[in-house]
Amino acid sequence: MEEPQKKYKKYLKPFKNVFVLILLIFAIWMLFFDSNSWFIHNELNENIEKLEEEKEYYEGEIEKDQKEIKELSSEEGIEKYGREHYKMKKEDEEIYLIEYEDSIAKQKKKKND
Repeated sequence: MEEPQKKYKKYLKPFKNVFVLILLIFAIWMLFFDSNSWFIHNELNENIEKLEEEKEYYEGEIEKDQKEIKELSSEEGIEKYGREHYKMKKEDEEIYLIEYEDSIAKQKKKKND
């Protein structure tokens, strides 16, 4: 009968030390219960990564917009934009729009959705 008790005493011996007990309680508290716990840090790090990805996306969008603003700052740029996007023309011009069959099918599909 004494054999199993010796086995358990061997494993429980370090826990009789006050410093080890305090260190163990502190580690458990910091990992699970504290307001700065490991789990909360994990969640915050994930949020930071998502926000950094959003930041990169918006910085790319800002660059695109700045290029477009630069193009639209001249008369030629405004004229080009109006012709391409709004199909505007000068009074003495005629415009012919050439559409391919697959682009017409896409437009019809968009209208039906």
